Amino acid sequence: MKFSVSIFAEGDREITLEEVVQLADAVAIYSGLATGAGTMGYGAQIIVEAPSSDIAVDAALELFNEAVKTANLPVFEIIKAETMSEDQDWEDALEQ
Repeated sequence: MKFSVSIFAEGDREITLEEVVQLADAVAIYSGLATGAGTMGYGAQIIVEAPSSDIAVDAALELFNEAVKTANLPVFEIIKAETMSEDQDWEDALEQ
């Protein structure tokens, strides 16, 4: 099953637009996007294939940490990781 995993890390300095663009480039290969310019942290949404939400988070955290390293971002504490499965996405859309 495909999961969209949103991860956010927070630290001690403001993140620049250039840094977010570098993170976006690093997560693009995972159908990802990045956020955080002008804030005290950065985040990404990454698509992963996994049998469960917990395994999806574990896989996405590895990819996120690799992307942070590739983008030469400071290592900040991860404060949030949330998942949404394809099934949840469709259920939410049908309820509206």
